[in-house]
Amino acid sequence: MVSIKSLFLALAATSAMAAPTPGAPEAAAGTIVDTSPAGNDTGASIMAGPNWYSGPWWNFPGKDTWLSWNELWQRNDDNMVYAGSTWDDVGRLNVAIWNIANEYGIDPRVLLVMVMQESSGYVGVRTTYSWQGIATAGVLQCMNCPGYPGRNNLSQDEINGMIRGGAAHFRADLDQVGGNGWEPSSVYPALRRYNSGVVDHNDLSNGLGATTDYVSDIVQRLGGWTY
Repeated sequence: MVSIKSLFLALAATSAMAAPTPGAPEAAAGTIVDTSPAGNDTGASIMAGPNWYSGPWWNFPGKDTWLSWNELWQRNDDNMVYAGSTWDDVGRLNVAIWNIANEYGIDPRVLLVMVMQESSGYVGVRTTYSWQGIATAGVLQCMNCPGYPGRNNLSQDEINGMIRGGAAHFRADLDQVGGNGWEPSSVYPALRRYNSGVVDHNDLSNGLGATTDYVSDIVQRLGGWTY
């Protein structure tokens, strides 16, 4: 018998067509500074991944360790509900992440694990504020993104707005470090930039005041680690 959860997600999710993977650009060198970082900047994750990676992007686990979209979704959807989203919210997140990631030229798996790192997939996650008083809101905890603290059962448009805001910010970060949203050589430095606004290409775990293990944790999420 098909479970209610499986039936719902089958109806809600869009067709999982594999997106093309462009060739990886060369890694940049040096440090890039952005005055408008997004994402959690608490200095350390609430729960760090089981392993610690540091150094340049090639020191981190490669793309061959990333699970498929379906595998990652199945490992994380229950956690979204546990965090406070409804199954309706989860189905709409599935649609939003897949469609908007592809629209912005980002591997949907990357955007999915960013959502899990930033908010555990809870659509009613609280809005946080930097020490300068800058708000970061929504499931991707991003500047200038809509947020709906304490709410669930959001509309598709409301969820799309949160995902689109974070995807646009991450795309801008990617464009500063090679632009390839499908390859670790750009994705890993862009994750560092998304979180801290500063990229030390010699050590992506140098948060320079932001979450040190941000890239390390997200890469492990791509390999299947959940929390």
